[in-house]
Amino acid sequence: MLDDRDYMRTTPAYRSGWPAAVWLVIANAVAFLLQNILYRAFPRFPTDALFALSLEGLAQGYLWQLLTFQFMHGGLLHLLLNAFVIYVFGRALEEELGPRRFLTLYFLGGFLGGLLQVLAALISPRWFGGAVLGASAGAFCLMAAFATIHPERPLTLLLFFVLPLTLRAKYLLLISALLAGFGLLFPGDGIAHAAHLGGMFAGIAYIRWGLYDSLPRLRLRWHRRSVPRPTYRVAGPLRTAGRSGEPDLPDDLTSDEFLSREVDPILDKISAHGIHSLTPRERKILEAARRRMERR
Repeated sequence: MLDDRDYMRTTPAYRSGWPAAVWLVIANAVAFLLQNILYRAFPRFPTDALFALSLEGLAQGYLWQLLTFQFMHGGLLHLLLNAFVIYVFGRALEEELGPRRFLTLYFLGGFLGGLLQVLAALISPRWFGGAVLGASAGAFCLMAAFATIHPERPLTLLLFFVLPLTLRAKYLLLISALLAGFGLLFPGDGIAHAAHLGGMFAGIAYIRWGLYDSLPRLRLRWHRRSVPRPTYRVAGPLRTAGRSGEPDLPDDLTSDEFLSREVDPILDKISAHGIHSLTPRERKILEAARRRMERR
């Protein structure tokens, strides 16, 4: 049954409770509260030395810093910005990937971003040394993953929290990467640009390679863009041929015609409105195309 697949469910099972993205926001808020309690109630306690990420801490064996630094923040604005990005992009990605893959993606971005920042500190302690904290690497990872799946999706941002600016997701990713690269070339602003770049790379890599065999719609889209296909007549599950549950499609379509006329509009609809906007017939067509491609 198509509804048994996680990417075809109209109402995902994990929607029975709060989404994982919301729990991440709550966890960051609670951690920020505890962080500030430690600062004020126990000023001599080495909070940053133990839990913020640093080259010195890892050298002393504080490997847990690769996780704990992702829940610490340098101020309320820092927390709110990261929480907003996690919530907006996280909710959308969790709907498509499921909570397990979503959390894997998020923490992978945090880990890789942290490691890249530590590597930068190892190369140039003067400019990139010091403690690193914040969920920015994971947040940038989610943004990059969303832009990789939906590069043409328009996004409206509030520039300087006042001016509305609409741009496509791929351009938001490009601008973010350029700003992070500029920050690496001209350091000194106290921002962990290497962590941001690491998070973005993790998001792109996870979607393009880590999920290539897991998400049929992504596989269909990239396969169509990057792999030349010979022309041959569609047979088997792409025809009705008296089989129950198959979509009613013309028998005289070649593979390229089928992809152009039937599959591409469905992929564009998913990109614009999400997987849950598909009709039962469109889901059957997508499933039939996936099965056909798996036998190539």
